[in-house]
Amino acid sequence: MHNLNTSVQAPNPLAAEALVGLQVAEVERDLILATLRHTEGNRTRAAIILGISIRTMRNKLREYAESGVDIPGHLAHEI
Repeated sequence: MHNLNTSVQAPNPLAAEALVGLQVAEVERDLILATLRHTEGNRTRAAIILGISIRTMRNKLREYAESGVDIPGHLAHEI
């Protein structure tokens, strides 16, 4: 079972520094996809962890799939 702890944690300054120079859309995409892998493709749990609605999650995944990004644990008809 995965930990669905949604408490806010202090940002890691070193992790934030590694993101400098990247576009926000890239960071958002990578974070969504990493969280989806963490939840073994469970979009609802990933959305809860990220603090976004399942609708936003579906819309983002549809956008990524249409641009050719491989979506973890997805079947084409699910998005």
